[in-house]
Amino acid sequence: MRWTTLGAGLVLIGGLVWNGVSAAAPAVGEEAPAFSGMATNGETVTLESLRGKTVVLEWTNHQCPFVRKHYESGNMQKTQAAATAEGTVWVSIIYSAPGKQGFVSAEEATELTKSRAASPSYVVLDPEGTIGRAYEARTTPHMFVIDPEGKLVYMGGIDDKPTSDQADIAAATNYVTAALADMNAGKPVATPVSEPYGCSVKYAE
Repeated sequence: MRWTTLGAGLVLIGGLVWNGVSAAAPAVGEEAPAFSGMATNGETVTLESLRGKTVVLEWTNHQCPFVRKHYESGNMQKTQAAATAEGTVWVSIIYSAPGKQGFVSAEEATELTKSRAASPSYVVLDPEGTIGRAYEARTTPHMFVIDPEGKLVYMGGIDDKPTSDQADIAAATNYVTAALADMNAGKPVATPVSEPYGCSVKYAE
């Protein structure tokens, strides 16, 4: 079965209002939105604490067929392992609110990571959607790459094949891997923005 995205839900344009405070929309070349979240290992993870490191943010929902495409094929784990082997900090963010598709406890998230042989640096739970709204995350997966100076250098889909068919991975351009390779070579990221695809983010009401 092949899936395609026919709409990712509400698209926020020009910025975001959260708790009455207006925030600028995330933009490549600008400072990435600050965040703070609790990881499943009990650590508080902040963007400021990761300053000096390249950071990948991955919004995920284990029940989404687009996410399953990349995990059941091993593609996401391969991408994670290659990135972290070079010193990149990979933060998987589980955004689902209680009662929504993909919601898990910290214990369930830890077991899920283990059972899939995934290797993110941290798994952060964001059930209130605070981090997701700051980044205007719209789909799972939705990927962001931040350079060591804290600037956003890539945002969008994991690749250029917006389906849930594992057979498409072999011919896909992995935008995250490509962005990291460009950075390591000291070059500007060739594709800094792409259209994210996947299941819509299930924010808390």
